Amino acid sequence: MSAAAQPPVASATANAAANAARERARSRLRELLASRTQANERYFASAAEPLARLCLVLAERFASGGRLLAIGHSPQARSDARHVAVEFVHPVIVGKRALPARALTGTHGSLREEVELAAEPGDLAIAFGADAQTAAALRAAGRRGCVTIAFDRVGAEWELEAPLADPFVRQELTETAYHLLWELTHVFFEHRGLLAGSPARSELGAAGFLYPFLTDERDPTGEQIERVIADVRASIAMKAHEISALRAQTLGDGADALLAAATALRERLDRGGTVLAIGNGGSATDAMDAVADLRAAPHGWAPRRAIDLAEDPSILTAIGNDVGVEAIFQRQVIAHGRAGDALLAFSTSGGSANVTRALAEARGRGLATVALVGYDGGAIAAEELADHVIVTRSQSIPRIQEAQASAWHVLRELIELDAGGAGGALDSRAGS
Repeated sequence: MSAAAQPPVASATANAAANAARERARSRLRELLASRTQANERYFASAAEPLARLCLVLAERFASGGRLLAIGHSPQARSDARHVAVEFVHPVIVGKRALPARALTGTHGSLREEVELAAEPGDLAIAFGADAQTAAALRAAGRRGCVTIAFDRVGAEWELEAPLADPFVRQELTETAYHLLWELTHVFFEHRGLLAGSPARSELGAAGFLYPFLTDERDPTGEQIERVIADVRASIAMKAHEISALRAQTLGDGADALLAAATALRERLDRGGTVLAIGNGGSATDAMDAVADLRAAPHGWAPRRAIDLAEDPSILTAIGNDVGVEAIFQRQVIAHGRAGDALLAFSTSGGSANVTRALAEARGRGLATVALVGYDGGAIAAEELADHVIVTRSQSIPRIQEAQASAWHVLRELIELDAGGAGGALDSRAGS
């Protein structure tokens, strides 16, 4: 019997169940936002001071020729390590200088051995995860003379743990923290003459004109550097408030899209479909994290089928070299995408050509399409290039990525909410 031909009592019962499921999902979404707002406020109230002082330590090490080694072993930790590396090496904010950073993820032997081969005195090591391999690698970095930093209690000199049980919220706070380290370490380069071990311009003689960022500042009492630290600390508090507000906007304005996307993805996954995830740069690491959250599922959830289309450099460079960068995801959608699958896209601009082409290809092949975008949504939102679009309305790339991390994690939880129940129970098209 078709849905249209159902007896009135059965139809009313089905509608009541669907409405109850939708309200349960909306209530859960509100709870998830509230928990994030509270955790963000508590964490940065205590972390602002050590983060500000750690920015100075990073600046001093970089000024002396040190490098940053980002260490992670678990699938999710690897995405954070790679995110750190790409942000420091390829700064997206105009005027920021490229700083040397590498991600070490155990792909070429044990994580400890990778660190022992790479680390040098004067470097910094930042670790993600509390597993034994990561802890051993961080100890090896310390023995090599690195400043050690961690977001878990693994014996680092600088521990910036967010003491929360929810791994999703922990990751979001961690991402904001390392974005702040990246952004605000650069503030100290504007006062390079104050950094320990840094020469003043006058000490370079005739070559001083080659180093316009150097100053002849001297700070024998430490008062000037303390004023800079205070400014950085205030900036951290401001940026923490900014991400909290942006997270509320993203999850609030995007509630209907998130609920509908959860239904679409869950229906596909429950029927054996695969989620293909894409993104560029930092957004590529967001896609990597999304695939990790599907395949190495937390909370005791069953693993889900997913492929990270940004993970294989041989495929990316082959397509980019022979066809063009705009085709790197489209060609892989042609190879892997099937009707019944889904494409999940991360884009801060909402207009990256390789993302828009992949979305068009996916739609033509019958894949469900979900896009998390920044700014005003770009072409993806304006031209409705995805079935479900969640917009983070900001022009700050770090804040966009942080809010998108929250949006994805909420979406991931909504996929599993009432799993096994009525397939379309969360679909916002059935009413608000």
